[in-house]
Amino acid sequence: MNHWHTRFQASEYIYGTEPNEFLAQSQKKLKLTGNALAIAEGEGRNAVFLAQQGMNVTTWDYAEAGLAKTRKLAALRNVEVKTELIDLNEATWTENSWDEIVCVFGHFPKELRMKTLQGVKAAVKPGGYFVSEVYSVYQLPYGSGGPKDVELLYQPEEFLQAFSDWRIQHFFMGEVVRNEGALHNGLSHVIQFIGQKPKS
Repeated sequence: MNHWHTRFQASEYIYGTEPNEFLAQSQKKLKLTGNALAIAEGEGRNAVFLAQQGMNVTTWDYAEAGLAKTRKLAALRNVEVKTELIDLNEATWTENSWDEIVCVFGHFPKELRMKTLQGVKAAVKPGGYFVSEVYSVYQLPYGSGGPKDVELLYQPEEFLQAFSDWRIQHFFMGEVVRNEGALHNGLSHVIQFIGQKPKS
């Protein structure tokens, strides 16, 4: 039983039930359709939001309790979300499969982080998008959420180097205020990324 499975067994949604603000703004701007994958999706708030926007959504998480809460929230919002119990260490990234991949506050050791970004790069369809908001390496002093280990936090160049041959539509590193459930609260230091895979 992993740490996240235990944490998500709480009855309340510890990050709330509303989507991440940056994701919501991005979807309003991009107006994407088709198949979306939300990785390290936790309790499903972002996946359910994407489904409400008309996308066909699949979530990957390795905490069964989080997937169960995703299904519950989807039912409450009258949408369908496909849930898959996936450890990103063992994930199979099928090339050119998704119109959009989303990663919101998915934090992993550096080796897995780099492997995951390369997996995302392969799996997005030509013309598709990767949308992400994560805590930066400067987040620790803020104490407003995220890992307490700097090794699990993102450097800006990790995105810029991994997706150097993509069209980077949006890139930001700096302060935002996030109020997401019990564990993301207050002024935070984040990295935001929207990249589009070249069509040819």
